[in-house]
Amino acid sequence: MTPNELAEACAQSMWSRDTASQDLGMSLDHVEAGRAVMSMTVTKSMTNGHGTCHGGYLFTLADSAFAFACNTYNQVTVGQHCTVSYLAPAYLGDRLTATASERSRAGRSGLYDVTVSNQTGGIIAEFRGNSRTTKGTILPE
Repeated sequence: MTPNELAEACAQSMWSRDTASQDLGMSLDHVEAGRAVMSMTVTKSMTNGHGTCHGGYLFTLADSAFAFACNTYNQVTVGQHCTVSYLAPAYLGDRLTATASERSRAGRSGLYDVTVSNQTGGIIAEFRGNSRTTKGTILPE
């Protein structure tokens, strides 16, 4: 199995159990070793008192893309620490895309950057996640 085939198999296995992302209407658009792209449309229930997308939903989209990117090697990997910077508002009906890319992976630790953009390419948020590999595999051995 190639690294990208392994990444896709891991993603499909995780996706089949990821009700949080699915129930928010997210889609897993692309995955390859160390990289994942996910998207969702901002719904009315995701807007806050300012009429913009609540930051928690932006964070969740970025966090889901981070999770799929860091779990592409068939090792159970979790978030250890993450930060997000909100750069511009997202609005009702916006189609948001989170692109997660591996920056470093050594031993049990990884570093991933996620850019959340809207349908016009405007950057909405930047997320950085540190991952930690734990015991176990995603796919049966």
